[in-house]
Amino acid sequence: MRKKKEKGKSHSTRPPTLVTPKWLQYTPEEVESIIIELARKGYPPSMIGVILRDQYGVPLAKAVLNAKITEVLGRYGLSPVIPEDLYNLIRKAVNLRRHLSEYPKDKHSLRGLISVESKIHRLVKYYKRVGKLPPDWKYDPEEAKILTQRPLIPYTESK
Repeated sequence: MRKKKEKGKSHSTRPPTLVTPKWLQYTPEEVESIIIELARKGYPPSMIGVILRDQYGVPLAKAVLNAKITEVLGRYGLSPVIPEDLYNLIRKAVNLRRHLSEYPKDKHSLRGLISVESKIHRLVKYYKRVGKLPPDWKYDPEEAKILTQRPLIPYTESK
């Protein structure tokens, strides 16, 4: 006998269609300016989407702008240096390596590091194929330490 799903359903649901809601108070230009302002403060694209949803009542930026948040940031030269999901995995790998330098006998964390680095290599291969990373980009744990100390989104605009 299968058990019923015990996890809750308390979360926001994604809008079913890409139509701008009639009740939305903001114009596309205003939403775009909010996105740019939040990016300049250093928020990553996923956090910008959460802030738009929770504080400004914009259910889905793509429905309002007909473009994803990362596309809007790219137009203004504020797009992340590397994709956000890859950056988060690299941060996790750096933290695991730091943990393993303190506790070298932690075999569970070592397996976790192997798993995370495997995901990194698969994502890098994908992003090279689609052109989001240069073909000569390579994951290096020592360079990753330096990479995670810098912000994901550059503060200066490149024109």
